[in-house]
Amino acid sequence: MLSEQSAATVRATLPVVGAAIGEITERFYDRLFTAHPELLRDLFNRGNQAAGTQRQALAGSIAAFATHLVEHPDERPDVMLNRIAHKHASLGVAPDQYETVHRHLFAAIVEVLGDAVTPEVAAAWDDVYWLMANALIAIEARLYAGQGVAAGEDTWREWEVVGRDDVTEDVATFRLRPADGAPAPGFRPGQYVSVQVQLGDGARQIRQYSLTGAGHGGAEVRQICVKRVRGEVGAPDGEVSNHLHARVREGDVLRVSAPYGDLVLDGTGADADADVPLLLASAGIGVTPMIAMLEQLAASGHRAPVTVVHADRSPAEHALRADHEAYTAKLPDGSAYFFYERPEAGHPAELTGYADLAVLPPIPAGTRAYLCGPLPFMRAVRSQLIERGVGAADIHYEVFGPDLWLAQS
Repeated sequence: MLSEQSAATVRATLPVVGAAIGEITERFYDRLFTAHPELLRDLFNRGNQAAGTQRQALAGSIAAFATHLVEHPDERPDVMLNRIAHKHASLGVAPDQYETVHRHLFAAIVEVLGDAVTPEVAAAWDDVYWLMANALIAIEARLYAGQGVAAGEDTWREWEVVGRDDVTEDVATFRLRPADGAPAPGFRPGQYVSVQVQLGDGARQIRQYSLTGAGHGGAEVRQICVKRVRGEVGAPDGEVSNHLHARVREGDVLRVSAPYGDLVLDGTGADADADVPLLLASAGIGVTPMIAMLEQLAASGHRAPVTVVHADRSPAEHALRADHEAYTAKLPDGSAYFFYERPEAGHPAELTGYADLAVLPPIPAGTRAYLCGPLPFMRAVRSQLIERGVGAADIHYEVFGPDLWLAQS
């Protein structure tokens, strides 16, 4: 970890660096994309860049890592690091790209902070960067090895679309099979794949989509569920999701990564920890990893209570609702609570509006919880779970979008 001298310097300069980190990352990305336009075209999410969220995410991850180092010198924030490493592996990030980032990031720091960046300050923050970078490189190397691929190489494999269903107005499922006829890689329920598409301007943009199972298509078929992202004020439409909805049909071929992601069921099923109570909470398209988890639990005959919570705008917008209900019904002790802002007639009043765990029966002792959805939803549910006695270490979640450093515990 950090040397005592570096830790003292980082602690002293963290407020100054933290106050300027937004400007630093803006300068950094301007420098990076000027020198390497292919990274914006083919690696970074252009939508997040346009909205500024990717810049906030980089700033947040560095500040969060540095803060953790000085506040907990004997610990490493592995939850945050694992989450970021899985995302990087799904993108094919290679070790040499960390050197590229380092060069342009530290040039941006000097540009913004000027004479405040003494040799001692530069050395201390250099330590912070390489502690984080080398930890990520090591984790990513293990992930690549587990998939039998080389870092930065062999990331993409062609998969044929063998089926498509439009399940709601804005959500479509795509069933995929390896185009080369080779076996499909295994995956753990809750994991995702990256999908790379070539857009009209030649850019190869990448997005992540949770695997929702085999989609009833056999052992070699995998299914993803894609929500069309409609731009809001200050943000463009989702480039990849709209491309998939508008242009991709059965018979087309997509470039897809191996499965990654650390929001996976831990030690559950008929043969391991089948007596652990579970709570699966989702909102909107966050339902997708939960469907895969429920499919596994139903198939394994998980005996302990499984509480399913989902929040959506309306039943019509609840993607995979039939699967959500069917898999829950197959569990020996499963119960589902669907909250809708605009429910159908006859929907229970207590399940109308935002998700509220207060209306649920008591949560069994020892419950392990898995969450996926917008950050405000996950923060609210996590707080309610802790208030009701669920341990913070037993609450796991998936973060969609660039804010992988958030909610580190």
